[in-house]
Amino acid sequence: MMTILATQTTASLWGPYKDIWQTVGNALWRRQPEAVHLLDMILKKHKPDFISLFRNPPKNVQQHEKVQKASTEGVAIQGQQGTRLLPEQLIKEAFILSDLFDIGELAAVELLLAGEHQQPHFPGLTRGLVAVLLYWDGKRCIANSLKALIQSRRGKTWTLELSPELVSMTTRFTDELMEQGLTYKVLTLVSQIDVNNEFEKLQRERGLGSEKHRKEVSDLIKECRQSLAESLFAWACQSPLGKDDTLLLIGHLERVSVEANGSLDAVNLALLMALLYCFDISFIEQSTEERDDMIHQLPLLTERQYIATVHSRLQDSQPWKLPGLQATVRLAWALALRGISQLPDVTALAEFTEADEAMAELAVADNVFLFLTEAVVVSENFYQEEFYIRRIHNLITDFLALMPMKVKQLRNRADEDARMIHMSMQMGNEPPISLRRDLEHLMLLIGELYKKNPFNLELALEYWCPSEPLQTSTILGSYLGVAHQRPPQRQVVLSKFVRQMGDLLPPTIYIPYLKMLQGLANGPQCAHYCFSLLKVNGSSHVENIQGAGGSPVSWEHFFHSLMLYHEHLRKDLPSADSVQYRHLPSRGITQKEQDGLIAFLQLTSTIITWSENARLALCEHPQWTPVVVILGLLQCSIPPVLKAELLKTLAAFGKSPEIAASLWQSLEYTQVELNEIESRCEEYPLTRAFCHLISTLVESSFPSNLGAGLRPPGFDPYLQFLRDSVFLRFRTRAYRRAAEKWEVAEVVLEVFYKLLRDYEPQLEDFVDQFVELQGEEIIAYKPPGFSLMYHLLNESPMLELALSLLEEGVKQLDTYAPFPGKKHLEKAVQHCLALLNLTLQKENLFMDLLRESQLALIVSPLEQLLQGINPRTKKADNVVNIARYLYHGNTNPELAFESAKILCCISCNSNIQIKLVGDFTHDQSISQRLMAGFVECLDSEDMEEFVRLEEGSELEKKLAGIRHETRIHILNLLITSLERNPPNLALYLLGFELKKPVSTTNLQDPGVLGCPRTCLHAILNILEKGTEGRTGPVAVRESPQLAELCYQVIYQLCACSDTSGPTMRYLRTSQDFLFSQLQHLPFSNKEYEISMLNQMSWLMKTASIELRVTSLNRQRSHTQRLLHLLLDDMPVKPYSDGEGGLEDENRSVSGFLHFDTATKVRRKILSILDSIDFSQEIPEPLQLDFFDRAQIEQVIANCEHKNLRGQTVCNVKLLHRVLVAEVNALQGMAAIGQRPLLMEEISTILQYVVGRNKLLQCLHAKRHALESWRQLVEIILTACPQDLIQAEDRQLIIRDILQDVHDKILDDEAAQELMPVVAGAVFTLTAHLSQAVRTEQKQPLVLGPGEAHYAFMLDSSFTSPPPAENPVVGFASIGDSSLHIILKKLLDFILKTGGGFQRVRTHLYGSLLYYLQIAQRPDEPDTLEAAKKTMWERLTAPEDVFSKLQRENIAIIESYGAALMEVVCRDACDGHEIGRMLALALLDRIVSVDKQQQWLLYLSNSGYLKVLVDSLVEDDRTLQSLLTPQPPLLKALYTYESKMAFLTRVAKIQQGALELLRSGVIVRLAQCQVYDMRPEMDPQGMFGMRDPPVFIPTPVDRYRQILLPALRLCQVILTSSMAQHLQAAGQVLQFLISHSDTIQAILRCQDVSAGSLQELALLTGIISKAALPGILSELDVDVNEGSLMELQGHIGRFQRQCLGLLSRFGGSDRLRQFKFQDDNVEGDRVSKKDEVELAMQQICANVMEYCQSLMLQSSPTFQHGVCLFTPSLSETSNRDGPRQDTQAPVVPYWRLPGLGIIVYLLKQSANDFFSYYDSHRRSVNKLQNVEQLPPDEIKELCQSVMPAGVDKISTAQKYVLARRRLVKLINNRAKLLSLCSFIIETCLFILWRHLEYYLLHCTPTDSQESLFASRTLFKSRRLQDSFTSESNLDFRSGLTIVSQHDLDQLQADTINAFGESLQKKLLDIEGLYSKVRSRYSFIQALVRRVRGLLRISRN
Repeated sequence: MMTILATQTTASLWGPYKDIWQTVGNALWRRQPEAVHLLDMILKKHKPDFISLFRNPPKNVQQHEKVQKASTEGVAIQGQQGTRLLPEQLIKEAFILSDLFDIGELAAVELLLAGEHQQPHFPGLTRGLVAVLLYWDGKRCIANSLKALIQSRRGKTWTLELSPELVSMTTRFTDELMEQGLTYKVLTLVSQIDVNNEFEKLQRERGLGSEKHRKEVSDLIKECRQSLAESLFAWACQSPLGKDDTLLLIGHLERVSVEANGSLDAVNLALLMALLYCFDISFIEQSTEERDDMIHQLPLLTERQYIATVHSRLQDSQPWKLPGLQATVRLAWALALRGISQLPDVTALAEFTEADEAMAELAVADNVFLFLTEAVVVSENFYQEEFYIRRIHNLITDFLALMPMKVKQLRNRADEDARMIHMSMQMGNEPPISLRRDLEHLMLLIGELYKKNPFNLELALEYWCPSEPLQTSTILGSYLGVAHQRPPQRQVVLSKFVRQMGDLLPPTIYIPYLKMLQGLANGPQCAHYCFSLLKVNGSSHVENIQGAGGSPVSWEHFFHSLMLYHEHLRKDLPSADSVQYRHLPSRGITQKEQDGLIAFLQLTSTIITWSENARLALCEHPQWTPVVVILGLLQCSIPPVLKAELLKTLAAFGKSPEIAASLWQSLEYTQVELNEIESRCEEYPLTRAFCHLISTLVESSFPSNLGAGLRPPGFDPYLQFLRDSVFLRFRTRAYRRAAEKWEVAEVVLEVFYKLLRDYEPQLEDFVDQFVELQGEEIIAYKPPGFSLMYHLLNESPMLELALSLLEEGVKQLDTYAPFPGKKHLEKAVQHCLALLNLTLQKENLFMDLLRESQLALIVSPLEQLLQGINPRTKKADNVVNIARYLYHGNTNPELAFESAKILCCISCNSNIQIKLVGDFTHDQSISQRLMAGFVECLDSEDMEEFVRLEEGSELEKKLAGIRHETRIHILNLLITSLERNPPNLALYLLGFELKKPVSTTNLQDPGVLGCPRTCLHAILNILEKGTEGRTGPVAVRESPQLAELCYQVIYQLCACSDTSGPTMRYLRTSQDFLFSQLQHLPFSNKEYEISMLNQMSWLMKTASIELRVTSLNRQRSHTQRLLHLLLDDMPVKPYSDGEGGLEDENRSVSGFLHFDTATKVRRKILSILDSIDFSQEIPEPLQLDFFDRAQIEQVIANCEHKNLRGQTVCNVKLLHRVLVAEVNALQGMAAIGQRPLLMEEISTILQYVVGRNKLLQCLHAKRHALESWRQLVEIILTACPQDLIQAEDRQLIIRDILQDVHDKILDDEAAQELMPVVAGAVFTLTAHLSQAVRTEQKQPLVLGPGEAHYAFMLDSSFTSPPPAENPVVGFASIGDSSLHIILKKLLDFILKTGGGFQRVRTHLYGSLLYYLQIAQRPDEPDTLEAAKKTMWERLTAPEDVFSKLQRENIAIIESYGAALMEVVCRDACDGHEIGRMLALALLDRIVSVDKQQQWLLYLSNSGYLKVLVDSLVEDDRTLQSLLTPQPPLLKALYTYESKMAFLTRVAKIQQGALELLRSGVIVRLAQCQVYDMRPEMDPQGMFGMRDPPVFIPTPVDRYRQILLPALRLCQVILTSSMAQHLQAAGQVLQFLISHSDTIQAILRCQDVSAGSLQELALLTGIISKAALPGILSELDVDVNEGSLMELQGHIGRFQRQCLGLLSRFGGSDRLRQFKFQDDNVEGDRVSKKDEVELAMQQICANVMEYCQSLMLQSSPTFQHGVCLFTPSLSETSNRDGPRQDTQAPVVPYWRLPGLGIIVYLLKQSANDFFSYYDSHRRSVNKLQNVEQLPPDEIKELCQSVMPAGVDKISTAQKYVLARRRLVKLINNRAKLLSLCSFIIETCLFILWRHLEYYLLHCTPTDSQESLFASRTLFKSRRLQDSFTSESNLDFRSGLTIVSQHDLDQLQADTINAFGESLQKKLLDIEGLYSKVRSRYSFIQALVRRVRGLLRISRN
């Protein structure tokens, strides 16, 4: 009733009592060991409450005054600090309450305040009404506690099997209470408290509310009285009451009266039983070791005084108010005396024991047996208590066994009376009135007592003494199991009584004897004995005086009579030999004979219901043929009552399928008619019996072709009759007995329910089946289920009546009043709801099949029909009516269950949801009640008061199961609703806003701001219970499935964007939900592993959301508290209050590392992982003898479907149907013989499938749990603020998790299905480990104590050891060894995946890459300092930590040998794209650090390298498709990039370059056509769109992504193939020539974007090394003259275009200005600007290098130098070159650029150098003092790395980004400086060579030697034919113009240009930069020479 534990304002009259009851329950019923100590304390504390039972604190004047003033002065409330002001209204109510219950004023105030606090649990009641409930609930708790304590005493009747100490404690405590006069108090209270009086008082003061409140109050008051009375009963059972107490009890019983129906009420029944147990000595017969102690305690045996007093009191002739009650007590006393007299040494008591006979006579004279029957056994509570039944059983059996003479006397008297009756009938007189009927009453009592058998005691077995031993081992009765043991004396006497009473039976006792037998035949074994008795009685050899027919009580006689009766009715004639009345003389039989027949029919029914053997034996008996006779009689006209009994007997026969099948056929032929007599009589036994018969037959066996040959086959006529004549008319008929209306409804609805339950829609139902009948074709009837479905899926009268029945039912239940037929109404409603449920389950299949068929039927889905208008209320309230049953979940759990199931079914539809929300909330009061109903059902667990464990009857367990299922359905309803759009039912039930946006809801505790108690509160309540203790939430252990769904609802609320905010706020602030739940992880519950895993999953997912949200909202304390909980490895003191103090704030997550490590505990995050068992038992494979295994597997696969959770499982029911159908289809005798074996094999298959389903669900749950765990770990590492976990702890935590998770997955037992999740987790963890370690490595850069230390840190590596105060162990703070372990486990994991699981390996490769990154030296700024060190210093420097770790890593990797290489290489060559990319990246990484080149060797030897190279041809095809404007997928591009990157890496190693050349990589590239498909530049952006898509690059960019890797590869091969340089260059040249169109286009391209400049930079680099004249001689190809000319032409073109580039990039500033403007317009990022600058310098450098190579290669001597530049310093020449080239490519020759461009470039580079140098120095300074930089500058630096969201990151992160940007800048500037320096040196060299040639060796044209000179020049050229090229020829024609004037001008201009300032600059550059790089002063030498040349006079 009261669900809530008393909290906070505990009223002294309620709270403490509630706690007592809770503790008593925990200790005694729930057997919690820790509750025992608590119970001891509570009993000591509250002993006065038990002693002064129910006494209230008295009124008090001072209290009255205090309360009076409380509205102004306030009043102190117990359990609260300070005083509290009370409103006037409350004070008024308090005084009323105080008067009403006569309690102290303060107690009344407390009660009211508690009522106010508990109000949300009682929606619709005021605080005053709740206070009334609480007052009585307090009383009830104390009474129940008292009863429970007394029940647990040590004693003679039962034991609760509790621990001895607990029993001693309760026994001692209750003994003390008894000494204080407990009996008197209880009896006084029982007399004083009276429901009616209490109600009158309450009525006067308006203390009664709704019907429900009235019922609850009256139930509480009744329960108080009941428990008090039962306390005395329990006491008497365990240890009898003393003399005075016994007399008090007798005194009370003297004044007792009976109820209106003549029975004792429950309280008086308990008191009577208490007294009977005081006189009970039956336990003496049991030989237990404690027996002697008990005998000494029994006053009956030890106190003469006791016996004397009681005896005289009972002998007293003063009559009691109930003589029958007096008689009962006297009989019990007489039997007790008789029992005592048979004990040894009781002679002292002889004077009393001899009076037993007289006392018994008195009892019999007062009709003791009649009273017991009518007042005791009939009482409604009698069968609810096992020990009542046992006591009355003992009373009767004692009487029969101990007083045989008395029994004989009764029999004689009965015989005598029978003779007198017979005589008076003969004489025609009335029989005398004064006849006694004691024996008859005794028999009826026996029959009535054993008729019900709720505890399966089968006590009646004592009356049967088996003549032959039963051959069963499971015999429950007394002493029957042993075959040859003699049965005990008592049993012999009793069985003799049963047999002898049947001999020579006087007619008066015939019917009572049959009724007695009917009672004694109740039970499987009893029925068997009774059947035998009736069989034996009838056999002829029994000596019988009763004529030939044998005993009248025998089968023989009975069936003989029936047959005679049938014949008489048929003949319609009276028979001649009707001598005895039993032979039915006339057509109409007398009432008495009819009663006899009915009694025998009922006996038959009982026997054959219990015993199947009897059923078959009777049915198959050749003479009796009962079924035939009964069917015959049914066709005759006999009274309906008799017909009904016959039908019931048939129904009992129909329980056997064999009989049922033939019964159907017989029924068909007899055509039973149900006539209308019944409606005239207004009684309907026949209708009910017929329905009952059909119901039984339908269940036993259902023939499909019923009635074939007589009519269209099928069940339809019966169904029509039941539907139209019985069901549809049941409301309109008149009933003499009101209850019968509901009985009819129940029984007919039961038939419908069974028919629909067993119906599975099948395709053939939807096709008309034709059958032949008397030569014509007719349509067969459809199966009954089809017809029912059709009626329920239409607005048929049947559906309407069913819905109106539901409405009427809920109205009746809402009155809370008893009415006739209530039980039957509830059953009818249950069947109605079940019908709707079945329809909902089957409608989809039914409608699908109907759509596919040709039938012209229309149906609507039931959920839509339920939305229809109710004709009575004119509202659409059908669903509301169904939902209202939930409000009665406590009293009618089955109805609530069916109702919840229907709602759960309907809720899947979004449109219906919206409508339902409207219907549910339309009416405020109904809305409130519906909410209360849902909440009450969810709360229901607390309703199960502790039942006595032995009494945990089947019914109790079943109801508990139903309540549990109801809650499951409600939670499923919430879960499905939450997936729908708002408004939905879940939001309404969980208390969210429906009118406003959901996210604006403000959830509150119930009662706050008028907030009702919602399902959310109920769910939290379920999960909260037990979280305060050590054991964790109770629900997790006791109802795991429920808890799982509760956690899921909470998770869904937190995960859904609308509900997340309000829910998480409420959970965090009001409930502290997550912390209190996570404390108890991991849950352990091996029995329900699947549920346990899912519970943890939902909880962890919710925790992940919480951590993420609190981190985002910067709620640090919340985040930190959860992190501590999950990650600490120190035992944590439970937090004293919500927030940790300051010391908690500063504590690191595992902060006590330096403390004593012995006290460490396992981190919670790891113990959660431990609780997920990675191994999985797999069911044994099927061993089949009959079915074919492959086919069975196929069938199983066909039966698979997705369940609610989305797992694929096999539908076991469907599979069973398929297999059974297969077996049924078998023909022939052999099949019939093997059928049992086949069925057995089917069950094996089904068991296997169930096991397999379980396996799938278990794996799914494990995966789910692991996913959630991984999510939690990832959130902790990524989303939570980094500074909440200290750096070293972070590493430790990651290390621990990584090692554990690897250990689990590497176990041999681990399930492979879990690998993917684990691999994902490993990936994240390794990434974070790598990040953590590398962050730690960078720390010194930041924290260096001073400049010096800083500079040392910046040096190329950590050379000298760090300062002493900071010793570093190994590499990271977790140490190298840990890193090595992780590496080994990673590699083991990779190998464990074997050939499959490529996706898993993909993750692992990623992890491995992250891991190897740890040993990569971080980006260090190139401060230009390092070069100051000598070579020797560098060689002798100690190995730094990076190299050491790298060396060890590679050693570990190599220890795995070829196995690992094979796996990685295979993945790199084929498989999933991402897998290939990562495998290539991994190879790249390993090859780069593999100093031994083992991997390279393996790659080339095993042919993998060749495979990779050859695959470029395939790539060519896919890549070509990528250049279309809308590409398919870019995957191919990425794999190509990875492949090229790897090949480039290989090429960087000299050996690798050779291998690549050998495998012909460049030849492959030359063959690829994709490089020729260069898209046109699209100046308008992509396809004319203004905003290009974010992710897909433009075709031009895509093309570059394809081309650049190829160019890079060529470049690297050229650089690193020292030995085969010429071979390499030759191949590269071929590559250039085969793609010459593209190359030319690039060289000509005018675009200045970063991309095109990068192309140029790479291309010029390659050309400068490959397109040299000397290469041609090295080509392997067989060159003839023509092709040679062509090749030379190509080379010449490349040369010309490269030189042309100089004037673009090295020329005047114009282009630069233009370029940078352009850049800024594009709005490109800063780093793009850096790239462009770098690319332009690179291009210049490459072209200069080319010029230098050309010059050096083509002229071994200075005299014959190749001149590349004209001797002119003016700007024009360098301007015209390119322009002419671009505008008029047809010009046959190409004008050479002038030397001016070189001089210009020289100056430009010198200037650039200084600006770069300054910029570099500034950046280095900034880097050293990042913290001192102004915020704006920091922001600017960050923005270049991270364009958006800089404001959102922390300052520390900003510094990291700024540093990163500065390092990049410094390195960029360092590169630029080295390029500038190179350009300057090359320019100087070229300038010097040209000047030397022009000024020393050149002969001008206008001199006389011109002709000769040119001729020699020409000759000298011809000598070097092999490297001639067009440019030389051109060059000659260009030189023809050189005149003396030009040369003079050259000298003069050069002197001007190469002035002092430039020279000084150049020398400064050397001083600043070049000297540091090498010792040679190259610039100085060249400057000196140029100066020298310029001084030479030409003359």
